[in-house]
Amino acid sequence: MHIVLISGLSGSGKSIALNVLEDAGYYVVDNLPASLLGELIDTLDEDGYRRVAVVVDMRSGASIAALPAQVNALRERVEDLRFIFLDARSETLIARFSETRRRHPMANEGVSLQEAIQSEREALEEISALGVRIDTSELHPNTLRNWIKDIIQASHADSLSLLFQSFGFKYGIPIDADLVFDVRCLPNPHYDPVLRPLTGRDQPVIDFLEKIPEVGSMAEDIRQFIARWLPAYQRDNRSYLTVAIGCTGGQHRSVYIAEWLARRFADQARVMVRHRTAARRVSDRAADAGGVFGGVVGK
Repeated sequence: MHIVLISGLSGSGKSIALNVLEDAGYYVVDNLPASLLGELIDTLDEDGYRRVAVVVDMRSGASIAALPAQVNALRERVEDLRFIFLDARSETLIARFSETRRRHPMANEGVSLQEAIQSEREALEEISALGVRIDTSELHPNTLRNWIKDIIQASHADSLSLLFQSFGFKYGIPIDADLVFDVRCLPNPHYDPVLRPLTGRDQPVIDFLEKIPEVGSMAEDIRQFIARWLPAYQRDNRSYLTVAIGCTGGQHRSVYIAEWLARRFADQARVMVRHRTAARRVSDRAADAGGVFGGVVGK
């Protein structure tokens, strides 16, 4: 049986993730009390369901504390279990709830929205480390859908997934990063009018950066650091390790180095690459066609 468990903060996009899994042929269950997870999986297994997706979050109340033990027990007896935790910066969540006028499930009488979000974040802190963590703060729904598809389509082999993620410091450090490297000290293609509209995946930008010795030295130093410590993360039984590479705008240098690193580690782990600023551009273009992810509140 292949199981995908989804959790995260209210408003982070869990409903979008669940819809992706339903479209992919998973039997989906939303808002399941954590204490019933094992019983549900047993029942569905007996009924012949092979792919199941379940959302378990703070709507479960105090029973959410049982989720880590439930997850560890399931991992011992099912073929494949993925855990996806969706997160977002507090200011983003506040904006989403304010725009949609939905009530936060923990915003009881006398509790402000900001206090409810902080309380939920603290209650889910241990749970957030159970699997891959995705920061949806700047993501358009289509980008989140694609990232969820990447996760569920990855090989079921029992190995660590290494995620290289470029980002722009001007938009904030992604909260789903395990390791963060700052490459803003490198020469910036942004100041070349020809290169400015391009990204680190375009050949003219690649040619520009490859001619600079400092770029190669920085990339190699990062590679050596990751190569040295990757076995330790693998021994720690992690399913995912997210390495974030940041430059000023997340368009040129960070994209180039993230792609460069992904190629170097392709034979050592399941490798995925994300470019947050590219996702932000999609969001900006989509605003005119129906709204960006910042205006969508998922469960």
